[in-house]
This record gives sequence, C-alpha cells and structure tokens, in this order.
Amino acid sequence: MRAMLLKATGSLDVNPVPLELEEIDDPAPADDEILIRVAACGVCHTELDEIEGRTPPPKLPVVPGHEVVGRVMAAGDKARRFRQGDRVGVGWIHSSDGTDTENISPAFRATGRDVNGGYAELMTVPEVYAAPVPDVFGDVEAAPLMCAGAVGYRSLRLTGLANGETLGLTGFGGSGHLVLQMARHLFPDSPIYVFARSESERRFALELGANWSGDTEESPPAALRAIIDTTPVWKPVLAALECLQPGGRLVINAIRKEDGDRDLLASLRYEDHLWLEKEIKTVANVTHRDLAEFLPLAAQVPLHVQTRTYPLEAANDALNDLRRGHIRGANVLTISS
Repeated sequence: MRAMLLKATGSLDVNPVPLELEEIDDPAPADDEILIRVAACGVCHTELDEIEGRTPPPKLPVVPGHEVVGRVMAAGDKARRFRQGDRVGVGWIHSSDGTDTENISPAFRATGRDVNGGYAELMTVPEVYAAPVPDVFGDVEAAPLMCAGAVGYRSLRLTGLANGETLGLTGFGGSGHLVLQMARHLFPDSPIYVFARSESERRFALELGANWSGDTEESPPAALRAIIDTTPVWKPVLAALECLQPGGRLVINAIRKEDGDRDLLASLRYEDHLWLEKEIKTVANVTHRDLAEFLPLAAQVPLHVQTRTYPLEAANDALNDLRRGHIRGANVLTISS
C-alpha cells in the first residue's frame, strides 16, 4: 500500500518535507481488529507536535494521521461488530483499557503516533475503537469530526454549561468552528463570544452564529460562565481568566502549551485571575464513548464542516499550510474513493 512515512522528527523550518511517500506492506487485522481502506484523513495540529518532536512517536518510522474515515475491508476472527463495506471512523484513541478514564490511562495508545495511522491507503484498529459514520456526512466532511469534533464535544461537556449561560471560545480553527455550531444547537439561548487573531477567523465566527467576535485581548460584552481555549500559547489563558464570571470555568483544549510566552505567567494575579472560585480544567484525549456519543449529535445539528482537500502525496503541503495558519476550518487528505 501507499503511505506517508515519518522517519525522523524535526522542525519544519529545517525540513519542510518530513513525510516520504513509500510502498509498504499491507497491514493484517489481529483477532479483535478490522482492516480499513482509508478514504480520507484529516490533518491535525497534533501531527505538527509529533513531527516537530514536541510529542514524538515512541518508535520510527510511523504513519501519522488520526482523523480517519474509510470502509471495512476485512475483520479478525473475533471481530463481529462491522460488516465488509461498512463506513467507519477512527479518532485519536486507537486503543486503551476500556474504562471511563481510558483517555488518561497508561494503556492509552494514539492513532498515528503509537501505531500507524491514516496517512495511508489501509490501516487497522480494534473494532471497539471504530465508530459508524452518519450518512449525512461525506468522507471528507466526516474526517475532521473524528478528532477536532470529538475533542471539541468533550471540551464543551467539561464546561458544565447550562442553556442561557455565556460561553467564550478562544482560538477558532478546526475544533473551534465545530464547537460553536454544537453550542448553538445545545444551548440556543446562550450568548457565544469568539476571540481570534485574524479578521477572517472573526468574520467566519459571526457567519456561523457567534454573537460577538474580537481579538484575544479585547473585552467581551459580558463576563463569561465558561471559556474553551484551543490555542498553543499562554497569553489567551490570562486574558480568558480575567473574562470569567465568579465561579466560571476555563477549559484548555490543547495537547501542550509553547514556552515562547510562558514568562507571562509571572503577571498572573490571584485577585484578578483566580479568586472567587474560578476553575481551570484541561482536556486530555478522548474516550471511544465520546466518539460514539458525538457523531449522532453531529448529524442531528447537522454540523457544517469547512474543509480544504489535498491528495495523499501532498500531505507535507497540508501540514505546512496548517502550520502557517493558511486554513479556514480543516485540511483533509483524500486517499481512496
């Protein structure tokens, strides 16, 4: 099969083409696994962290990609959940211990980091960690839902928001534009305020139903009950904490924060940023139950997924465009029909 392989980690500034297109052996499903012919795979910021060595794969070479949509080609002897030809999706969680806290279990293995992922024509996954894809979505539309959508759903759930309470979204990329639509559906009476760097992102937020959009350092029209931060830096965290109501919660949906502006944390003031029972909660991965709950909700909304497509062999271009911020929504690799 054709696959894009990561053989060494390093900065894209030094090597802007870190992935190599190669023919490798087709994988075979284990007893509890299914074999998937990949139709589309989303390109996620987490891949940048893996490739540039901030969250490096434990073993190289590896096939990246964890926003996977495809069709079941074969199944192991003990796999009975899906039939050949069924359309399924695979997210960041490839396997774990199956508990309610499997997202933070030592047994957690990540698709495209700990095992080969979806930047390839074929991949395998334990059948319990695959999910049926609703018919309302095409393959390309569905791919970003597997991570950006599912982790956005978990983030929104962790806010504890009730209808009518104010919500803020800091950062407006692949996950943010999906969370806005989910929030508008689940909490129709809640004002939603979006903080984003670029004017185009702020216009996009208003198009999707935000009540207000502004720069990260601007003050929203009202204090917020909850804020979801999807940025990789610290400055928006301090700004968000100042915007929270007493008892409000900041949910940080990021796999890491960069060190470049960490010194700003020295300006954190207890009375302005933390007092009056403000809370900070982080999101770590997803469970397979998150994906199973989220996809029917996505179809019910239904979510409008903004995408830009690239062929498999142009995966390096998709990664570099993502890194430079040249996206509106999500980048997706198209692999097979």
